[in-house]
Amino acid sequence: MARKESLQNLRAILVRRRDALRSALAGDLTLLKELRSESPGDVIDAAYDSAQDEISSQLAEVESRELAHIENALDRMKAGKYGLCEVCSGKIPMVRLHALPYATMCIDCQRESERSGGLRREVEERSEEAVGGELEL
Repeated sequence: MARKESLQNLRAILVRRRDALRSALAGDLTLLKELRSESPGDVIDAAYDSAQDEISSQLAEVESRELAHIENALDRMKAGKYGLCEVCSGKIPMVRLHALPYATMCIDCQRESERSGGLRREVEERSEEAVGGELEL
């Protein structure tokens, strides 16, 4: 029963965070539109504005990714799959869900995924180096 209550609390947290992110992203887009309509004062102001736009854009991208993870978690709740690992179908520990409410894998499967992903990237980098070496000859 404690797990069910914790899952309900996590749902409320996810919904609040989703709503906050939606508002923030909507506000960010409005602000960016307003900034485009203003003309910069000089080159330094334009450079500063450009740097600020880049930072805002990167933050919006991070928030957008988090929003997608939250939407996925809420969809999994509706489907009755929230809290279950996508790989091994085991229960994701509540400690992990409290730390990362939109986690879709248990710790062991996540580690294995990162390990195999790291190996895959390493193999790709080595094959690119080999191809690059062949092209130079």
